[in-house]
Amino acid sequence: MLALEARATQSASAAWLSPLLAMALTGLTGAAIFLAMGKAPGIALYIYFIEPLTSWSGLSEVAVKAGPLILIGIGLSVGFRAGIWNIGAEGQFIAGALLGSAPAVVFYDSTNLLILPAMLVLGVLGGMAWAAIPALLKTRFNANEILVSLMLVYVAELLLVHLVQGPWRNPQGWGFPGTRMFPDAALLPMLFPGYRVHLGTLIALLVPLLAWFVLTKSRFGFKVRVFGSAPLAARHAGINNPRMIWATLLIGGGLAGLAGIMEAASTIGQLMPKISPGYGFTAIIVAFLGRLHPVGVALAGTAIAVTYIGGEGAQISAGLPKAVTGLFQGIILFYLLAFDLLTRYRLTRIGNKVSAT
Repeated sequence: MLALEARATQSASAAWLSPLLAMALTGLTGAAIFLAMGKAPGIALYIYFIEPLTSWSGLSEVAVKAGPLILIGIGLSVGFRAGIWNIGAEGQFIAGALLGSAPAVVFYDSTNLLILPAMLVLGVLGGMAWAAIPALLKTRFNANEILVSLMLVYVAELLLVHLVQGPWRNPQGWGFPGTRMFPDAALLPMLFPGYRVHLGTLIALLVPLLAWFVLTKSRFGFKVRVFGSAPLAARHAGINNPRMIWATLLIGGGLAGLAGIMEAASTIGQLMPKISPGYGFTAIIVAFLGRLHPVGVALAGTAIAVTYIGGEGAQISAGLPKAVTGLFQGIILFYLLAFDLLTRYRLTRIGNKVSAT
């Protein structure tokens, strides 16, 4: 009979190698899936994973997709390190986009240069406000933050649909759901002519460096690590439990909200019923694939962004369904969790025990 036994020590190298092995096995599994679908595996894998990196336009689109994934992934990784499981970043993303877009919707013909900074600040506050709900319920009533944050995703989605189909609907939009197009002053500037890489992409690349410094060099980062790895020791050390819950959830919500408003104010330029392809949920994979380390999250966000762009190319070039992108992301998570389990536990054979009566 086989059983799982906790390892006395865990290999740091195995922990960092497991994401690479997960990616490699995902490629092999993808080849088998493509073959079963009647597609040439080599060509399909090339279109999916290599082609987006072979042109400047492809690289720019990867950077655009990686931006929100990195921002949300960094915020989630801080909470996960502390043992606070924020699963509702998708709702916080939408909430940030909603509150941050309010100035552009109300002052749709504004040329004031302060409108964009105001939108970014409001975006952060919107995400934080949405994350404050599970934080309050967790600290006051011990509600499960996983369930509360997840359920709030659907509330945010319904609120978005209500606004863009109701009070915020573009009166000149021929009845289509969506707000007015944001004025030029409310749009993030593009960094390179002819490409969609914008200022938000640069911000997303700087956030991991700031997060690395905070988590490794600051007192707060030390508290996060202790709180997540040894909660009892953290309590004896005087680390405030409710304060840590509030801090980590607000950080995650704030970064998700920032990603939301930057998405609305850049590549989209307005609010629509669907402004996210599931960034908030995909960022959970990004956080774990990056080992909850800021630099790892940045690399993982870029890798997952390739699957988004490759998936779009595969639909056009190879006739593959859109669902393959989600399938690949799910396979990556499956292998990653499997390898994580094996780095923490080992299979042992135990004999059948017969109790005497």
